[in-house]
Amino acid sequence: MSKHYYIIVDTETTRRDTVADFGAVVVDRKGKIVDQFGALVLGHFGKFALFSDPSLDSSEFWSDQSAQRRQKNYEAMLEAGQRSISSPALIQQWLWATNARYAPVLTAYQLSFDFGKCEKTRINLGIFSERFCLMKAAKKSIGVLADYQDFCYDNDLLTKKLRKPQMTADAMAKYIVGEGLADEPHTALEDARDYEAVILNYILRNVTRKQLLELGQ
Repeated sequence: MSKHYYIIVDTETTRRDTVADFGAVVVDRKGKIVDQFGALVLGHFGKFALFSDPSLDSSEFWSDQSAQRRQKNYEAMLEAGQRSISSPALIQQWLWATNARYAPVLTAYQLSFDFGKCEKTRINLGIFSERFCLMKAAKKSIGVLADYQDFCYDNDLLTKKLRKPQMTADAMAKYIVGEGLADEPHTALEDARDYEAVILNYILRNVTRKQLLELGQ
């Protein structure tokens, strides 16, 4: 029986709705990471401002002030060798090679978002023949659990307006790993590797590949 692989893609975007930071990990059925890739995108990072919402208070993560701090953090990562800069064409080459080697199922936490932003950046995720949304699968398999909902209420992982349990990758991963897990950094590779891969691995313990694909539609 051939091995099954999954590629988890994550993006951080610009105010132009393009990708500034691209990250991806390839995992096997048991959740082992067999390959990974992370790069800031040439022609987008540093050229266009990172996404932010000017209506938000400066203390909010997606505020304009936070975007300035995130920009400096990326620059520090570049200086430390924790990130490189790659063109969309080079990222696409890695995706082609990954598809040829592993034939993975594509997923992302809110797949339509990442798929669309990549498309606008000339990164084609449509090369993967099978795909599903990890957020949809997580909502249906983890979000419905009474234990998960209790965890969110106990740890104030609630939506602002309705005070309902969050369905974010951050909340889901904290439920699985423990509340000691740091807040999701919203850097693409780290989000995919340390949060979304954890969620996928957890779901895979209890469902078949076919069931997973159905959950994520």
